[in-house]
Amino acid sequence: MSTLRLGSVDAGKLPADKGDFLRPYHRWMATRLRDREQFRDEANFQWQDFKEQSGNLVFRLQRFLKNKGFFPNAELSGIFGYGTQSATRLFQEYVYSIEGNKSIGLPDGVVGPKTWSHIDRWESNGIINDWARHDLNNPTEEFRLWFEILNKAKSHYSSSDNKIMADVAGYPKTSDTYAPQHWDFDPAKTHLIGIRRNPDLSAQKRENDDLFILLIKGLAFTFWGSTDPSASMADRSDEAFLVEGQHKYRLSWHKIASAQKIYKALRPYSKGVLVYRDKVADNALTDADIAAGLDEPNTTINIHWSGDGRTNFSAGCQVIAGRSYIDPSGRVISCKDYAGISYDDLARGKTRGAYNVLSDLVVCYNKPDDDCVWYTLGREKNLSEVNSSFPADYLKKSLNELKNV
Repeated sequence: MSTLRLGSVDAGKLPADKGDFLRPYHRWMATRLRDREQFRDEANFQWQDFKEQSGNLVFRLQRFLKNKGFFPNAELSGIFGYGTQSATRLFQEYVYSIEGNKSIGLPDGVVGPKTWSHIDRWESNGIINDWARHDLNNPTEEFRLWFEILNKAKSHYSSSDNKIMADVAGYPKTSDTYAPQHWDFDPAKTHLIGIRRNPDLSAQKRENDDLFILLIKGLAFTFWGSTDPSASMADRSDEAFLVEGQHKYRLSWHKIASAQKIYKALRPYSKGVLVYRDKVADNALTDADIAAGLDEPNTTINIHWSGDGRTNFSAGCQVIAGRSYIDPSGRVISCKDYAGISYDDLARGKTRGAYNVLSDLVVCYNKPDDDCVWYTLGREKNLSEVNSSFPADYLKKSLNELKNV
């Protein structure tokens, strides 16, 4: 069986105009990268050409990924594009970590003999991805509970006296940050929750000590990282702290000008998100910084990878650690066998681990006409403020489980 990878194309399926095919995916890259008629293979620092080959193996792969619940919105195009790569990685990750069958090898998005053997096994035995058993009509209990909390938060902060919410509501310019009365918690859309723990703790080098919850297609996945900047990563003393509330993001790219480092990430949707700056230069978000008021809308506060979690890669962005995550069944999943610490590790065959799971889920489970992820950031203390029954030790317990993998 032939090996398939990003850029593989079934016989007769090569697009008439490669640039036209790639343009919708590359529109947010720097110009010199956007115009390349190649796929950006973020797994190995390479750019892949379209490569036509005999047969229809790409079609067979896409049909398998769609039928087994990894790529429900797949177009069976016969072109191994970004969506097929993401769905392939999800399948490989699922076999490796959820099934615990490490014979498939690391989740690299390349379909070689080991992956084909597991595709054959799944097809022969009628195996279905457990994630596919859930949707909006049959959500997991955690998915349902988080939406209860989100809607309580909207009701609470639409009427309460809160300086941050008042600043956002009164901000005179258009941005991708929304006042509470305009928060959108439609469960049919993709939502990411960031739970900020210690923004007022002064630290030159912050830890990755915050939680993120991805709510998508009736499922809840838990990740960890940081919602706050590490001053050592910033190029200015008044580093940016994203304001709490809801923000509109899109799936795009991080390191957009670097041919060797660019990879998929979430970016502010259009106008930029609102931030406070560390005006008193104490490497924390304090009342004094909030009193100084909001800065201009910022288009560079991305949601991206933070290595395996031992170093906070944020200069103001929201960052996700690659070492581990919690799946919809509540099980802690270790990615430490293959989660890279740095870009150098990626060049040696490691991956972005759990971060890839998050970005690949968005690629594969978002509806084809929906390029948006709604990101809602709150503080740990806000959870008990809007829901008195929220477990007091939830964050600490979850973080300990994730960090101690």
